[in-house]
Amino acid sequence: MKPHWQAWLATALEEGPAAHGWTEDQRWTLPRIAVLVARRFHVRFSPSQLSRILHEMGFSVQVPVHRAVERDLQAVERWTAEVWPEVEKAVREQDAWLVFEDEAGQSLRPPKARTWSCRGRAPVVKVTGKGSGRVSLAGLVCTRPRDPRARLIYRMLVHTGRKGERKGFREDDYAALLDAAHHQLGGNIVLVWDNATQHKDAVMRELIEARSAWLTVFRLPPYTPDLNPAEGVWAHLKKSLANLAACTIRQLAAKARTRLKKMQYRPDLLNGFIRETGLIFTSP
Repeated sequence: MKPHWQAWLATALEEGPAAHGWTEDQRWTLPRIAVLVARRFHVRFSPSQLSRILHEMGFSVQVPVHRAVERDLQAVERWTAEVWPEVEKAVREQDAWLVFEDEAGQSLRPPKARTWSCRGRAPVVKVTGKGSGRVSLAGLVCTRPRDPRARLIYRMLVHTGRKGERKGFREDDYAALLDAAHHQLGGNIVLVWDNATQHKDAVMRELIEARSAWLTVFRLPPYTPDLNPAEGVWAHLKKSLANLAACTIRQLAAKARTRLKKMQYRPDLLNGFIRETGLIFTSP
């Protein structure tokens, strides 16, 4: 393929399939790329030829990152350019901990993962068919510029399906978690979290106001889990729980607690989750 053809093709692939008429899904496949090239240059390449050309151009087959269509890219850019410097300023002026909060949940039916099996024989992992029971988690990823050791603080609720049992965290649970973090970290907290209803309703506003002496709150723009390192914690946890054949919700909770405890002793891993967000402290 000629160099100027490759340059055009690289630009076209970066634009995405929807820009070229494939709106049903957002995957580039070799047959689609072959049609794209044929439309432009009236030349038909075989799948093997295209695969070789794409590898030479620096492309490879990858698992895509999913992002909500409701995501406002301009709002994300404004937040990164305007709000994030304010977060940095508050952390430095108060010598505070920067704390990212998020919640997650896991039922007895684990996410799928890969496993080895004989070719032609689909592997079977036995899991419970019961739908009752859920583990709810709320976590804080904590860091500050002068302390290289990131921290993970979490709370867990186990819902066994009994009548009257709480199925999720409430405003007083978040307040208790923040109080525990304030006591454990021993300093002011600059909190960054999403726009969930329990984070911004009247009850939560009152609880935050009562802690204003040591707590400053910023909210992330909507649909931006990639800006929250706590999402990395949940992804790592769920990957480790994949294909786990827990028989009871108590067993699942024990396994999740063990894995979170191990992460607490891996500040390098937590720092990696923070770096993945791209929210890096600038030099003062």
